[in-house]
Amino acid sequence: MSNELLFEIGTEEIPAGFLSKAVVDMEGILRKTLTEKRIAFEGIKCLATPRRLVVHISGLAQKQEDQTIEKLGPAKKSAFDENGQPTKAAAGFARGQGLEVSQLETIVTEKGEYLGARKTIAGRPTAQELPDILKYFLLSIPFRKSMRWAGYELRFARPVHWLLALYCGNVIPLKIEDIESSNTSRGHRFMNPETFEVSDFADYLNKTRNHFVIADPAERKTIILDEAQKSAAEVGGKLLYTEELLDTISFIVEFPVIVRGGFDDSYLKIPKEVLTTTMISHQKYFPVVDDEGRLLPYFIAVSNTKPRDLSVVSRGNERVLAARLADAQFFFEEDKKVPLENRVESLKKVVFHTLLGTSHKKVMRFRKLAAKIAQKVKPSAKKDVDRAALLAKADLESLMVGEFSELQGIMGREYALLAGEKPAVAHAIYEHYLPIAAGGDLPETDEGAIVGIADKIDTIVGFFSVGLPPTGTADPFALRRQALGVINIILARRYPLNLNFLIDESLTLLKEVLKKPAEDIKEDVLEFFKGRLHNQLIAQGCAYDTVDAVLATDIGDLVGVYEKIQALQSFRQNPEFEPISIAFKRVDNILKDFAGGPIDVNLLSAEAEIRLFSAYEDIKERVEKGIAERDFPAALNRLAAIRPAVDAFFDSVMVMDKDEQIRSNRLSLLSQISALFHKIADFSKIVTAG
Repeated sequence: MSNELLFEIGTEEIPAGFLSKAVVDMEGILRKTLTEKRIAFEGIKCLATPRRLVVHISGLAQKQEDQTIEKLGPAKKSAFDENGQPTKAAAGFARGQGLEVSQLETIVTEKGEYLGARKTIAGRPTAQELPDILKYFLLSIPFRKSMRWAGYELRFARPVHWLLALYCGNVIPLKIEDIESSNTSRGHRFMNPETFEVSDFADYLNKTRNHFVIADPAERKTIILDEAQKSAAEVGGKLLYTEELLDTISFIVEFPVIVRGGFDDSYLKIPKEVLTTTMISHQKYFPVVDDEGRLLPYFIAVSNTKPRDLSVVSRGNERVLAARLADAQFFFEEDKKVPLENRVESLKKVVFHTLLGTSHKKVMRFRKLAAKIAQKVKPSAKKDVDRAALLAKADLESLMVGEFSELQGIMGREYALLAGEKPAVAHAIYEHYLPIAAGGDLPETDEGAIVGIADKIDTIVGFFSVGLPPTGTADPFALRRQALGVINIILARRYPLNLNFLIDESLTLLKEVLKKPAEDIKEDVLEFFKGRLHNQLIAQGCAYDTVDAVLATDIGDLVGVYEKIQALQSFRQNPEFEPISIAFKRVDNILKDFAGGPIDVNLLSAEAEIRLFSAYEDIKERVEKGIAERDFPAALNRLAAIRPAVDAFFDSVMVMDKDEQIRSNRLSLLSQISALFHKIADFSKIVTAG
């Protein structure tokens, strides 16, 4: 029997939305726990169905690794007197460790030699550790919501009904509440619910399959996708799906059975997004499309049971979908009777947030901000931007969006086109919501990008203004996502937009609701953006100290920040990078608490300081020109040219001269050199060997 662990938690149906994350969390918990317990293993595989969470660990060691514990006692020099006899400190330490002084060892540390004790603790058999490990594991799986049932104290996603726990083929004795572990599992709730014994993981997979349970979600996904694609091809179509939908459906079923249905093709007159949202979001069906991506009047559903007559199940799904589509068609026809512009006034009745007023007030705010942004980035689009901003939220008052909130923006675009609005305006109404998720599509038009930035900035600054910023992991208003949206739109379109300008303008429009001084709010918002940009750049592979160095000097000019970081990343390959970083740190260190001042050339007397001043004068204009032209690589190369003069200055000049005027003048020279460097980055943030 191989050294494998098999653990199954049998439950009532767990929501599909809980399971994909649970599988990842389960593996993480086990890896961490086994590592901490010093129990070696070869691999961990976690599986899940709606009714079971399964863990298989291969190559699990039969005992913990032995542990050597080292404890330091007194310093060796204070452990013995001048006669070489143990002091009270040495004797007391040895007694505390249960040893004789002669059994203590000399341990060398960075601080010197110490007396110490090393003990080896033998590892316990894994079988003895597993009951506690598995109980801890079960209680540690995080779910969005958990529940208690009966009279139990245990909380879990859904009631637990059985526990299968085997190690090397033997049952691990485990009891949680009144549920005791065994070597038995259960089959599909409806098709084969009987209990059966299991000997190992291979036996488990075989017997669950025989009892109509496909335990591996990856296998279920493959079955669903393959069979659904075949079914779509039978009616001359292709499957329209996302990985998210496929994941969700695979966690809804234990034994997937493909069911194809159809609907009246008259519904195809409804906008495509309405139909796909109804099928995907509400019914968890796969739409079917032709080679050009046009919807066909079919759908693919996935059943959790194998029926005697598939046509009966198909007709049942068709009736459910037909009712949904009939509602959508009614909403669509009713909404078309009211021009989109007429709905703007209705936004006065919609509360955006109790502290920030109505949606109408919000629209009027970001409409003004959008006009100012358009003036800076594309003046020719001001008229279309203004119109799009005015209509951006109007579809919130439509029947369709009231029923299908996922369609906000999409229906705004459709209703705008139906009302005869310009395509640029209609598409901007949709695009201003983008990106909808992290890494999602960005607006493709300037009009959509400008309105989107204005809306997002108003939301972010608004919630900071009323004292509701994100806290810890809580971000109820999705401000982190919206900040990343602003960052990515500006970077993608290389807009000359400064965050300082955007925040200042937004604060002016929000002046009636500010809970603290505008400058304090602005500082908080800038720091918030700095955090988002920092995390994104690190995730993209930029060195953390490069990012820190640039962000320490600027955050407002996002395009400039990004280009500086790219230039500095490249400059790190230059042999001059390390020396210039070290030289700059010397400059910054000596300038602490110095306020700065003008340079008096008449006070420059030492040859090295004259050469340094000359070198500074020689590069100053060229560095500033490179920065102004955004040629940051050239600016960095010119900055590097001053390094020999800086080194020579520190080697031969006493900066802190006893003459106050000379001392201040030398510090002023260094201060101006430092300021020149700071226009690109704070090199003191760079990690160097020296």
